[in-house]
Amino acid sequence: MKTLRSISRLKSYRAGALNYGVLETPAGPVSVGTDREYVVEVQLGRRRPANGTNPVLRRAMRQLREYFDARRRVFDVPLRLETTGFTSKVLETVDEVPFGETVSYGAVASAIRKPGAARAVGGAVGRNPLPIFIPCHRVLAAHGRLGGFGGGLRWKRFLLRHEGVEWK
Repeated sequence: MKTLRSISRLKSYRAGALNYGVLETPAGPVSVGTDREYVVEVQLGRRRPANGTNPVLRRAMRQLREYFDARRRVFDVPLRLETTGFTSKVLETVDEVPFGETVSYGAVASAIRKPGAARAVGGAVGRNPLPIFIPCHRVLAAHGRLGGFGGGLRWKRFLLRHEGVEWK
């Protein structure tokens, strides 16, 4: 599992300085945006024009291919989050959920010492700019129900099935 040190909360980057790559998966394209040091963006179901490469992008794309080929369960690429304190806490907690396991929005709220904030956790999870790398698809609604997903429920179902997870 990534250590929290691998998630940088640096405040700014130049959007024009990003390199994009696209991986075709059984569920559709996955676009990954990186700067020279970090993965900063992942878009599910969207094909961004590839515009060059760098070592971080090559590493991220290789690890995603391995994940979709069932040869990788843990990512170790450097990630940059540009989020608020609450959202950062939520995503850092979600980042610790292992491959093939799930947690509820309520359990994440309790883990960050905000019991009763399950809806706010859901909103923060829905704004995850790094899906798959930060596995927000592993967060379910109460009683094992699917809940929502920023990338769409089709992607959430696909990713959970890929990891062998069942839900109600």
